[in-house]
Amino acid sequence: MKIIISGASGLIGKPLVKNLRKHGHEVIQLVRRAPLSNESQWNPATGQIDASIIDGADAVIHLSGAGIGDRRWTTKYKQELLESRTKSTSLLALTIANCAKKPSVFLSGSAIGIYGPRGDEELDERSTHGSSFLADICKQWEDVAKPSVHAGVRTVFLRTGIVLTPLGGALKKQLPLFKFGLGGKFGNGKQWQSWISLDDEISAIEYLLTANISGAVNLTAPNPVTSGQFTKALARVLKRPAILPIPKFGPKLLLGAELAEALLFTGQRVMPVELQKSGFAFQHSTIDVALRALLNK
Repeated sequence: MKIIISGASGLIGKPLVKNLRKHGHEVIQLVRRAPLSNESQWNPATGQIDASIIDGADAVIHLSGAGIGDRRWTTKYKQELLESRTKSTSLLALTIANCAKKPSVFLSGSAIGIYGPRGDEELDERSTHGSSFLADICKQWEDVAKPSVHAGVRTVFLRTGIVLTPLGGALKKQLPLFKFGLGGKFGNGKQWQSWISLDDEISAIEYLLTANISGAVNLTAPNPVTSGQFTKALARVLKRPAILPIPKFGPKLLLGAELAEALLFTGQRVMPVELQKSGFAFQHSTIDVALRALLNK
């Protein structure tokens, strides 16, 4: 397949590109800088894109967007979080819709944040959208991809959970503390964490290139855990104690109250119903199996 991908240098994109090429696909990366071989320059902010590389391509995978937890949520950065997603998605969806030979599939990034904080409620792809800043972003993010849907292109919304890898993201930040026996659950530890290993995330995206699935797909493992359960599992795998809970005031002081509350002290209990129903096989379906594989324990 000829595959166009944005966000190719990110935590998910970089190993995904490597995996796709390993499996014989031609991959062209969308970049904002001057392009090298197998790259094409674009600029979502100004609407710049070479439509000819998408016209005739087999698939488009869209993973770009400013990092949710990279900075404090100032008014300016919150606008960047939204526009980095909506402008890029809209540009790709409209370009796809106007192609003479349209791609067969558009895999467009999204996140389980669309469900909002929901306590113990079990959520699947049919669940309603939540009410929060992240839920609003995800809703708009998916809405602007509709031109692709209306043009008859199979469009999948990749509602990704917490991606576990020691190379980045939440796990990388937590490992040093846990290795020194200073890790702990956040707050009361009852908030749900719907996670997926990086290997399963990549496998699921590649699977969705050809699977007969469209619409929302939850990219999460089938066994979400609470913060307390995750803490015990990580401590168990590392053979370190994890006794003291992390109170809210520390992360809120460091990250800002709104960001800390959204990422650390609330959560969603999300099930990957569409993937399971279609027969997708997870390599890491439980948190202990995932952490032992990721940390080679």
